[in-house]
Amino acid sequence: MEQSHPPGIFPAHDAAHKRPLAYHELRDIIDLSLWAGQMLLQYGATSQRVEESVHRIGTALGCDWLDILVSPNVITITASSGSEFRTKLRRVVSLGVDLGKVTAINDLSRRINNGELDRFQTRTELEQIDQMPRSYNRWLVVVMVGLACAAFSRLFGGDWIIFGITFGAAAVAMFLRQTLHRLYFNPLLVVVACAFVAGGLASTAGLFNLSDQPETALAAAVLLLVPGVPLINAAQDLIRGHLVTGITRGVTGLLISLAIALGLLLAISLTGVSL
Repeated sequence: MEQSHPPGIFPAHDAAHKRPLAYHELRDIIDLSLWAGQMLLQYGATSQRVEESVHRIGTALGCDWLDILVSPNVITITASSGSEFRTKLRRVVSLGVDLGKVTAINDLSRRINNGELDRFQTRTELEQIDQMPRSYNRWLVVVMVGLACAAFSRLFGGDWIIFGITFGAAAVAMFLRQTLHRLYFNPLLVVVACAFVAGGLASTAGLFNLSDQPETALAAAVLLLVPGVPLINAAQDLIRGHLVTGITRGVTGLLISLAIALGLLLAISLTGVSL
């Protein structure tokens, strides 16, 4: 029986002109597709982006069709070729943001779709992407995050003393965040700890009467912890119909926001400086 597939947004590949894949080929292709999808989901891609890139990779490498289910921490794929099909899932253990790797995998999927790579070359490319270092070194990130938060303090009406205090508080909090993430601490506890440290250091503006605007430093010093990517992805997922993943990401963003508030509350209670 001829297999038909629903129309959609995925790139079309004419299954009638493809040879049926052997079992080991189908297994290898679904493993490669899962690996790419796992990294996309792990490093901050939207559900729609994960589905499109994974489908593009699988069909370009020889599958007739891929059905893909993206959930908050698991990706499941059913790949079919001729009369054969295979279903496999892979769990995403940790979630973070690395848009450099997301971009690299998107570019890789397009190169595969253009026929530039076979499945063996694809595996080599995925290994290189998986081991790819971040675009910026640790200390540059610390300095730039500190400057960004300090710049916001000026936008909020703070003086140059507030600018300096906010820079120091945000930079120290970012350094602490990087260190705790490398030690695999619970992400929410990391946010609470960083908000507490940033709030405590920013409170020095009021404790030592350095400025009459300590609330500006308190508000700006924790902006590095704002869950921008989860909230943006949640909105995009909900708009495009990925309700489970969108709601989960939205709740994650809410929990991070509450963790920021808790850390600030602890700092304010300790120092007595309020917003």
